Amino acid sequence: MFTKILIANRGEIACRVMRTARRLGIRSVAVYSDADAQAKHVREADEAVHIGPAAARESYLRGDRIIEAALRTGAQAIHPGYGFLSENEDFAEACAKAGLVFIGPPADAIRAMGSKSAAKALMEQAGVPLTPGYHGDEQAPAFLAQQSERIGWPVLIKASAGGGGKGMRRVDRAEDFEAALAGCKREAINAFGDDHVLVEKYVLRPRHIEIQVFADTHGNCVHLNERDCSVQRRHQKVLEEAPAPGMTPERRAAMGRAAVDAAKAVGYVGAGTVEFIAQPDGRFFFMEMNTRLQVEHPVTEMITGLDLVEWQLRVAAGEPLPLRQDEIPLHGHAIEARVYAEDPQRGFLPSTGRLLHLRAGAAAEHVRLDSGVDEGDTITPHYDPMIAKLIVWGPDREAARLRLGQALSRLQVVGVGNNAAFLRRLVDCRAFASADLDTALIEREHAALFPAQQAAGDEVFQLATLARLLAAAQASSASDPRGAAFARVGEWRLNAPALRRWSWQLGEQSVEVLSERTAGGWKLSIGGRSIEARAAWTSSGELDATLAGRRLHATVVDTAGASHLIHDGQSYALALHDPLHADRGHHAAEGGLTAPLPGRLVAHLVKSGTQVTRGTPVLVLEAMKMEHTLTAPSDGLVKAFLHAEGAQVAEGAALVEFEAAA
Repeated sequence: MFTKILIANRGEIACRVMRTARRLGIRSVAVYSDADAQAKHVREADEAVHIGPAAARESYLRGDRIIEAALRTGAQAIHPGYGFLSENEDFAEACAKAGLVFIGPPADAIRAMGSKSAAKALMEQAGVPLTPGYHGDEQAPAFLAQQSERIGWPVLIKASAGGGGKGMRRVDRAEDFEAALAGCKREAINAFGDDHVLVEKYVLRPRHIEIQVFADTHGNCVHLNERDCSVQRRHQKVLEEAPAPGMTPERRAAMGRAAVDAAKAVGYVGAGTVEFIAQPDGRFFFMEMNTRLQVEHPVTEMITGLDLVEWQLRVAAGEPLPLRQDEIPLHGHAIEARVYAEDPQRGFLPSTGRLLHLRAGAAAEHVRLDSGVDEGDTITPHYDPMIAKLIVWGPDREAARLRLGQALSRLQVVGVGNNAAFLRRLVDCRAFASADLDTALIEREHAALFPAQQAAGDEVFQLATLARLLAAAQASSASDPRGAAFARVGEWRLNAPALRRWSWQLGEQSVEVLSERTAGGWKLSIGGRSIEARAAWTSSGELDATLAGRRLHATVVDTAGASHLIHDGQSYALALHDPLHADRGHHAAEGGLTAPLPGRLVAHLVKSGTQVTRGTPVLVLEAMKMEHTLTAPSDGLVKAFLHAEGAQVAEGAALVEFEAAA
């Protein structure tokens, strides 16, 4: 077994590999970019080596620098994690030439499966069922459009070298094909350095089912059951579970055989995942093989009790697989939720910023949190915006689903927009609860998952006010030895009640709270309705409040001019209005479009001087590894673009001079 390994990755997966390495007594070496100098994976490693600037192409994609770091630190092997260089055959070959073990499959296997087109041709020869489509080398747009007509709409355009939902578009009609193809090719060349695409029939009501396979250098190959990854947004997985609901032993065996055949066809070694599209009638088609560990591998670990990273290390060290096929366990049910820094209400637009508060609740049996960030860390625009993976196990699917909902309600994230509340609605929605799964579930359940904003109850504003009152009392006591005594007496006014006004803004909701100190606490008034209230901080920093005899708990994180309140599993960002600074705050440039987050301008989709209607695509911004299309805010005239294609822009930067129609 190795004594030291280098992890050629960052964030959550780097921390995950380190955890197993530490348990096995293996020292770990981290690599980091300028943006990650203080990152969690750097803090947790035994050693860390700087490899370049923030941009991935100048750091985490620089195989030469990573290999040099491994040799310099005396590492014997390199674990690539997932993403970055994990499926790069040239990097695997370079590791071998440098005398380093690549903890992954042979370069030939990566090469065989690295091109979706070539992989499908190989799978056809091996007798693995394929989705109808065009997988050849001809890339002329007119030819691909013709092939799409032959296949029949809708079709799916996919980057041949792609993954993670990048370089992928569903097209429902011929007139949309050219723009979708151009977008796929742009995204593919930026993400993978290869704009080759394939076109396939889009299976209606498809389920995305994948089989975890493992092979060693002794000729053994097994599958470790399946995962259902059907719940997706923008072709990226959101919830994953194992085993797949409704899977029969016969179908599991058939899909397992097909996956093992696929792995054997390329001389596979190590951990891999064979992904299938499954129809409602039970038929399944090979989609692709990921020649690496998957993001969702923890659900397989939860139902088998196995450590897949340990298996990777042992296989890479030349050991045989620990178990035969008939010895692979399957116990209970596991579900994983991916917690991202993003805004579901704005098309899942990524969010950046500092994690002011991050809590997962008290530790619980059968609940696991895999994260690459801690409270105080920053989500930057340079990399994937994942905050954590929340994984739960239960004796059956319903027990696991309820446990996940409870765990999500305890998860607290402040400082960046996030999808925790959305995930909770998703886990609770009718379709997921009844296992009515397919890749369009989020679109089908849109009304339940994206409800109209409801007015918050009075208790939200009362709790926020109590937190401010407690903070003010503490500040007074700390700054003046007499403060505690004055706080007990309370504020006072000559010949008038001692009232304070608190003007709160929550979305479109404006609420004014009047507070008056009483002997036992405060009287709080909203709209003429008054209650008696008391409050104190608990030892864990939680607000313990009593409102009109009703005991409530909340977490409150105060920042300048705002209170972030988490109560009853819901999160509220309340702005505190300062009448002396009524015009304070960030405003978009009048009459234009502004950048919703830092990124690179990829393309202008219309010409200057073009009259457009509301919703017309105007430009494409690339940020956090994905393209985001910005549309016209209303009918009007695109007078001028303020930045050239290829320009880097900051969040809030004005992008377009726009004149709204009268």
